[in-house]
Amino acid sequence: MYEDLPSRQAKLGVADRAALRVNEDETRTLEPAELQREIDALAAAHSRGRAFVRPSGTEDVVRVYAEAATQQAADELARKVGQATWRLAGGVGEQP
Repeated sequence: MYEDLPSRQAKLGVADRAALRVNEDETRTLEPAELQREIDALAAAHSRGRAFVRPSGTEDVVRVYAEAATQQAADELARKVGQATWRLAGGVGEQP
């Protein structure tokens, strides 16, 4: 049975949202490939951690979603996934 976990959603500016490609259900990053490996490692470091990113359909931003066993862990996971995305997918503006 599905159980809601504490979560955090964020968005971050990128130079070109098309540089980020995801699978059909938007749960895995295909390009840049190293980003998915980093997301997997970050999520595995948190109890019940799960995270994914997807490009916005309307603006040059990437949506970041993270969940974990506690709100503090979900917030930290979202921040770290945002930092990795900014670094590997052409983030613009101030790094999260």
